[in-house]
Amino acid sequence: MPPIAFPPAIFVSVLLFFSVAVTTTSLPSDDTSTLSFKCAQAFDCGPFKNLSYPFTDTTHPENCGTPEFRLSCDDDSPKLTIASLSYRVLQLDQAARTMTLARSDLWNTTCPQQYTNSTLEPSGFTYATDNEDLTIFYGCSSSGLRLPAKPPNLFYCSFLGNTNRTDAYYLTGPVPTDPILGVIECNVGVSLKILKTAALELTTNRSTLEEVLMEGFKVNYSDVYGDTCAKCLVFGAQCGFDSKSGKPICLCGNRTCSVPGSKGSNNAGIVIGVAVGAAGIVAVFLGCLVFAIRQRRKKPVNESKSKDLPTPPSSKGFPVSSTNFSRSTPSYPSPKLDLERGSTYFGAHIFSYEELEEATNRFDPSRQLGDGGFGTVYYGELHDGRVVAVKRLYENNFKRVEQFMTEVEILTRLRHPNLVLLHGCTSKRSQELLLVYEYISNGTVSDHLNGNRSSSALMTWPVRLSIAIESAEALAYLHESDVIHRDVKTTNILLDDKFRVKVSDFGLSRLFPTDVTHVSTAPQGTPGYVDPEYYQCYQLTDKSDVYSFGVVLVELISSLPAVDTNRHRHDINLANMAINKIQNHALHELVDPSLGFEKDYDVRRMTTSVAELAFRCLQQERDMRPSMDEVVEVLRGIKNEEIGVQKAEVVDISADDVGLLKNIPPPLSPDSSVKWASSSTTPNSF
Repeated sequence: MPPIAFPPAIFVSVLLFFSVAVTTTSLPSDDTSTLSFKCAQAFDCGPFKNLSYPFTDTTHPENCGTPEFRLSCDDDSPKLTIASLSYRVLQLDQAARTMTLARSDLWNTTCPQQYTNSTLEPSGFTYATDNEDLTIFYGCSSSGLRLPAKPPNLFYCSFLGNTNRTDAYYLTGPVPTDPILGVIECNVGVSLKILKTAALELTTNRSTLEEVLMEGFKVNYSDVYGDTCAKCLVFGAQCGFDSKSGKPICLCGNRTCSVPGSKGSNNAGIVIGVAVGAAGIVAVFLGCLVFAIRQRRKKPVNESKSKDLPTPPSSKGFPVSSTNFSRSTPSYPSPKLDLERGSTYFGAHIFSYEELEEATNRFDPSRQLGDGGFGTVYYGELHDGRVVAVKRLYENNFKRVEQFMTEVEILTRLRHPNLVLLHGCTSKRSQELLLVYEYISNGTVSDHLNGNRSSSALMTWPVRLSIAIESAEALAYLHESDVIHRDVKTTNILLDDKFRVKVSDFGLSRLFPTDVTHVSTAPQGTPGYVDPEYYQCYQLTDKSDVYSFGVVLVELISSLPAVDTNRHRHDINLANMAINKIQNHALHELVDPSLGFEKDYDVRRMTTSVAELAFRCLQQERDMRPSMDEVVEVLRGIKNEEIGVQKAEVVDISADDVGLLKNIPPPLSPDSSVKWASSSTTPNSF
């Protein structure tokens, strides 16, 4: 065999790898603890407990986080600074990623020293939808204007050091082009936000301007450098921030380090040491040698076989360089995970990108059916006349490819009447990752409970009970097939025209080994549905799905969303709210009034039974929760009782009966020795 010639680029890459791997940038350390360890430490700030990245406080080194998320915790009112303005943090919910803020310069006063508009910069903060605009005009003069009475929005402030007080006015909502504003001359106007509920109280004179300003306004927050932070954590580093460059960094011990594909990190590599770097060089060299030898041996064989193989139908798609793909797509050790022969992938039909682009009219926004955490779903029509739903994943990166392959593998090997049917997908080497499902025309359970399709006339109690049973049967089937869904929620439960269930979205699902009790993995899921024990212990089991399904049961009973920041802070998380209502014998306050809980004995009896089952599913300890098989059995029993009651004579209910039902003690958990202890079930976001 002739000698193998390696291109110079390989040796250059090896040298670069070595030079980068051993180069690190030292950061100051004031004691034996590493900087990354300090940054990873959770902290308390006033009333807020166990805060973590992106938040930091003055006890953390400056490199631990961005200045906008740096809290001042010197007193009982934590503060942060956004765009040079100080704000008091009144509420902070890490699960929902929301905060309630109030301007420090307008606390206990309506007359600030500086006249500055509220603005959310940088892009890590956005205003929530339940805010209203407020504009305050200072230094106003209405001389010569005769008013019949003092306007309710008039107050007084000294302006620019004047000892004499001048008029000031406030307006809620957009500033109108009102003729009176042309007569009243004001020196400056300050724009800010207040809560919509507070705006209503202000306009009806139930609250003063000072009180409303101290109620604050709501913002949503997101770590603007979240992608870089995620990569840091995956590679064992810690998230940080370089105040000089204004860019995110990864921290390894007391040094900065970069991870593959991270944005904004410095040019230093992960701190792996000279020994590991040398081992990497040897591994790269040997890998290149083996690859080159195999390619030389396989080339004649491949050339002879290619004459006999037909061109696969998927060849119509846009060509993608295999070299470029190898840089952005993971390689999998199992040949099963890389099986693409002919026109199928794991048995799923391969569509070309062009075919699906045409089917969705170039992904026309008017055909958008939904927008979830992993992709957008479009209405499509194939050449053969089939109507389909095409999911377009947001990014073609390592994580998306993994989710794409998981969903294809699960849906092609499992068949159940209550699981959505997968028609096919694009090749994982396509320029975009697309999944093609059967089209389910009636939206999601969430749409019908509290969304744009909500109607009490359609979502009757029998319909809701059937939805619960069919969803539970689908999940029980998954668990029997060693699959954990990991993202059970009402937006992932589709309904057809006859309100039959189709469980969807398996991007986060895991194929569960049959010989283990749990899988250790970083918690993922949707806030409000995530098993708290899974989040605390990083142990995924089938009982994690049971917890999420317990939240779904409460949604079916109440028609309330799993997370709602407009509710009282103790009730923002629906699981917490349900447990509190049940323990306090106030189930009637939780149930959707349209179900007739107070008037219909049968509905009251069945919803009480379902609430008992939901309570068991929402237990903090997973061993206290039932299996999905048991959940199915209980729900079917409730359904059978309903059928039996329908055949019996209808019994009138007296007011005394209603009172007795309200006082029914809460049901015991599976272990009769365990009482209904108070539990805190506050899932976190990821």
